[in-house]
Amino acid sequence: MAAPSNADPTQSLDMEDEDAGMEEREMESDEEEAEGIGVENSDEEEDDSSEDEKENEAEIQRLEEQLSINAFDYNCHVDLIKLLKQEGELLRLRKARQKMSELFPLTEEIWLDWLKDEIRLTEEEPNREKVYELFEKAVKDYICPDIWLEYTQYSIGGMGSPGGIEKVRSIFERAVTAVGLHVTKGEAVWETYREFENAILSTLQPPAGRVPSHDEQELMNTQLQRIHKLFRRQLALPLMDMEGTYAEYEEWSEQGVPEPAVHLYKKARQQMEKCRALEETLLVAEPPKLAEYQAYINFELKEGDPARIQMIYERTMGENCLVPDMWAKYNTYLDRQLKIKDLVLSTHERAVRNCPWTMGLWKSYLQALERHGAQHHTVSDVFEKALNAGFIQATDYVEIWQAYLDYLRRRVDFSRESSKELEELRGTFARSLDYMKQDVEERFGESGDPSCIIMQIWARIEALHCKNIQKARELWDSIMTKGNAKFANMWLEYYNLERSYGDPIHCRKALHRAVQCTTDYPEHVCEVLLTFERVEGSLEDWDLAVQKTETRLNRVNEQRAKVAEKEANLARQDGDRADQRRKGKSEKKVQKKGQKGFRAGEKRRAEEDDYQDEWNKESGQAPKRHRGNGNPNTEDMETESGLFGRKANSGSKPPPGAKTSQRGAAATGQKQTDDKPELRDDNKSVFISNLAYTLEEPEAKLRALFETCGPINQVRPVVSNKGTFKGYGYVQFESMVSVPEALKLDRREVEGRPMFVSPCVDKNKNPDFKVFKYNTSLEKHKIFITGLPFSFTKEQLGELCKDHGTVKDVRLVTYRSGKPRGLAYVEFADEAQASQAVLKMDGTDVEDNKITVAISNPPRRNMAGSSKSMTDIMSRQVYGARGRGRTQVSMVPRSLHRQTNKCENGTAAESKAGASGGAAPAGGGSAPQAKPLSNSDFAKMFLNK
Repeated sequence: MAAPSNADPTQSLDMEDEDAGMEEREMESDEEEAEGIGVENSDEEEDDSSEDEKENEAEIQRLEEQLSINAFDYNCHVDLIKLLKQEGELLRLRKARQKMSELFPLTEEIWLDWLKDEIRLTEEEPNREKVYELFEKAVKDYICPDIWLEYTQYSIGGMGSPGGIEKVRSIFERAVTAVGLHVTKGEAVWETYREFENAILSTLQPPAGRVPSHDEQELMNTQLQRIHKLFRRQLALPLMDMEGTYAEYEEWSEQGVPEPAVHLYKKARQQMEKCRALEETLLVAEPPKLAEYQAYINFELKEGDPARIQMIYERTMGENCLVPDMWAKYNTYLDRQLKIKDLVLSTHERAVRNCPWTMGLWKSYLQALERHGAQHHTVSDVFEKALNAGFIQATDYVEIWQAYLDYLRRRVDFSRESSKELEELRGTFARSLDYMKQDVEERFGESGDPSCIIMQIWARIEALHCKNIQKARELWDSIMTKGNAKFANMWLEYYNLERSYGDPIHCRKALHRAVQCTTDYPEHVCEVLLTFERVEGSLEDWDLAVQKTETRLNRVNEQRAKVAEKEANLARQDGDRADQRRKGKSEKKVQKKGQKGFRAGEKRRAEEDDYQDEWNKESGQAPKRHRGNGNPNTEDMETESGLFGRKANSGSKPPPGAKTSQRGAAATGQKQTDDKPELRDDNKSVFISNLAYTLEEPEAKLRALFETCGPINQVRPVVSNKGTFKGYGYVQFESMVSVPEALKLDRREVEGRPMFVSPCVDKNKNPDFKVFKYNTSLEKHKIFITGLPFSFTKEQLGELCKDHGTVKDVRLVTYRSGKPRGLAYVEFADEAQASQAVLKMDGTDVEDNKITVAISNPPRRNMAGSSKSMTDIMSRQVYGARGRGRTQVSMVPRSLHRQTNKCENGTAAESKAGASGGAAPAGGGSAPQAKPLSNSDFAKMFLNK
């Protein structure tokens, strides 16, 4: 629509200005809204980052608190270092690394991260010394070529300072000495060294066109000789890629390779060819490669080069730093062969830092310190650290105290009546006894020194060296009061001490006390007393000794007779109970067979009659008719040759000719017995058990397993009434010679279960015979794990445990049905590895399950004293694993639980019929078998519904 002609033009301009202003305001509001959204997003990001920082800080504080409680938690140190590095807390990160390095040797990866961080932080020249100090600490933990390479490259950066070149050369020389013999990584260190010297050579050469002066030429010749020498030194060592180094030398040298260098190179190549197979085996092997490294060590020991032996040991320890046995072997080699003080002591120190829980390493460390003349305070400090190392056995503390006391005893000059060293020795003996009583007994529940070995040594030292027999007697009195007075060997030790350093009066007194107190071998003590009086005593002494010994022996014999009678009564009672149990079982079996075989018996007797007639016909005899009223189902049946059927031996088999062709049976009467299969012969048989119930074709598999032991007569797997395999059976050989060979297959694994092979013994004739006995002693090389997930497999457990040592066997404990119980036994190569596994694995989480790990110490199987546990087991067998369920509560009077198998007066039949709602059969005949009643039926009966 057009505007009216009389419209004011100024008004239209104002409207346009207003529209433009509105558009501007809308744009400004949009911008403000967009800015607001951006502010909100940035605020959310800041909030998220601040929340993450708070969570990380809380986790850092938690880790620091945990380390304040247990400073030896290795994994906690590692986690704390990772978090601090992630947060960029450089100062706190440095302190955390320092604390960890004071307690543990750091791995190559941790050291390289730390060194690179410190290098970035200390770019200024004055701070380079701190990095040098850090490198010096790093190269002492393990022999790592990569750390040495990093060290040499860092030192090259500081060679501009006065004496810098010589310092770099000294570091390179230390590096090639330490890792130059490393077959696979040593070549890199040598190559870096040569590059450094070549770089120096290039700086000495004059510009092109200028003739060098005499001094410059001398410097160049000297530098050239250095490089020649490096080539020759490297080519004399058996290293990987030797051929490349030789080719480089030929190209670099203007005069070619000197003849002596060629000779050394060929010799080193021959050595390298011997080592190549071992190196290739190491390359393809999986950690920890203990067997492969041990083979390599044995090879180098035969070669006899100390430097190469040390290098292969160092390589082994780099990958197996938590294997105490390997450290012990390395230390023994250094102690007996190299005997270099700094090398020996540093290796011993590294060993105890890696495996502080191993007493043997601390003991050898103390001896090495003494052997190399260390200061007394140094030895004492090491001993105090050993006490705080946390050994896992009480006996370990006894041994470490003995080692330290031996060291103190060797310091004493006993020619002097009194000295500072003697007083220290006596004070340490007293301290050791207090320590064993307070710390060890409280921690382990046992003293660790039941025979009081430490006190015996102290008493002997007092008697022998100090001539203080009175102190020795006081110590022996204390020994006897600690429960040792009943042992004859303890009294004889005391007697020998008195015999050597005391007098006859105290000898006689000790023997008289021994006669009264000894309970294990009183006859021997009595004999020693009589021998003593025969040599040194008077007639009165002899009479008194005879009287005391006779009185004591009579009393002992009476006590033994009472004990024997008591044991006989107990054995008789056990036998009676066993007979009653067997009788009850046999009666139950007869009752079950009577119920199940009521109808089947008639059919079986009819078959036996037909079989008897056929057998008589084949043997030329007339069939014997049944006795009685002519009923063919009469129970008793006879032939002229003897009884068959129910009166025959249930274990005997019918003659084989009974249901075969008549030709073989009629040929001769003697052949009947020749064709019979061989009867059971226990002397030629073995009993197989603990097989899986799900084993398919057990007869064929058992025959295949045992056919290598000798010719097999028969294999009899035992099956249930349903035809399922019951997990055991018998293998009968043709010769007794095969039985020992078969017994060697005991514990062989068959489809994941150890197969038990034992002699075949008739339990009716030998009821007490037992083959498999549980190990009830402490198995120090084996650990017991509980709390495992039920889905955890044998392979997974092996992978979990192999980081702590060589796993020899893994056994998961299962129920008879094969379902796992969450328990397992893991056997290691030695007890040190098992101890390490306990320390590292106990209390850890495996698939959200916290496991418990301990040294295997099976309890004694004492059936007589475990009636309650047996009751619980029986209840679980009857009512399930969790006991009787709510729906299984019996609602029936006890009288209805009794089942009568014989219907003598018809009461049981009537009650069954009444219970089922039917009438009793007329005529007093036998009632048909009623349908079994359910729980609901019994409940209705009880409630009268």
